[in-house]
Amino acid sequence: MLTPARLFLFLLVGPLLPVCARAQLVQEFSPPKADCCLQFLAQRLADQLQDWNQLGRYHEDDRRLERQPQEKGRVVFLGDSITDGWKLAQYFPGKPYVNRGISGQTTPQMLVRMFPDVIDLQPGALIILAGTNDIARNTGPETAEMIEDNFRAICELAGKHGIKLILGLLLPVSDYTPSKQTARRPPADIRRLNDWLRNYAAVIHAPVADYYSRSWTTMACCAKVTRTMACTPMIEATR
Repeated sequence: MLTPARLFLFLLVGPLLPVCARAQLVQEFSPPKADCCLQFLAQRLADQLQDWNQLGRYHEDDRRLERQPQEKGRVVFLGDSITDGWKLAQYFPGKPYVNRGISGQTTPQMLVRMFPDVIDLQPGALIILAGTNDIARNTGPETAEMIEDNFRAICELAGKHGIKLILGLLLPVSDYTPSKQTARRPPADIRRLNDWLRNYAAVIHAPVADYYSRSWTTMACCAKVTRTMACTPMIEATR
């Protein structure tokens, strides 16, 4: 019987075997550096794939909030690493704001999390900032229409449950940092998705949190920008 680790290795390596068999002989033996713990790496990846949408990240905290009386003015912030790293309690002390950001996530993953991480918490409002990792292909290639459909589904679910929506515009990126960002997140794609979000927000009568313009203004004032300035939302934009 195959263990999860062996099954994962079979699925990963199996399709490559015919290719390797047809490859030419090499002049020098220079294989890629091998990890010392491939067995444990494969097991870890197999475990993570069981919760691809990371529903377990906030499961316990969701149950805790559901057991409490409903808070007036509760707002859920749904997003990726930008939201994940946002210390809401520090910037909005005393406010019933709930952070449901997960680093690296894309809109299809957030769509699956809508019920446990948003709707079941009965918030008055939802602020969503997403899409940059879709452009970067974190969970595979997507067309613009696929991303837009995910946004529509998220917004329709929120509207059906009486949750006010605020759509956040994607932040600009830069190549001033050691890790070049524009290769994986072309500025033209960011602007295109932002234009669609603006238009869609007008159709559904949802306000827009314009992180893009506020961040771009800050970046334009500097000859060099840090990653924080390029990727952290301007807090004042939602106050």
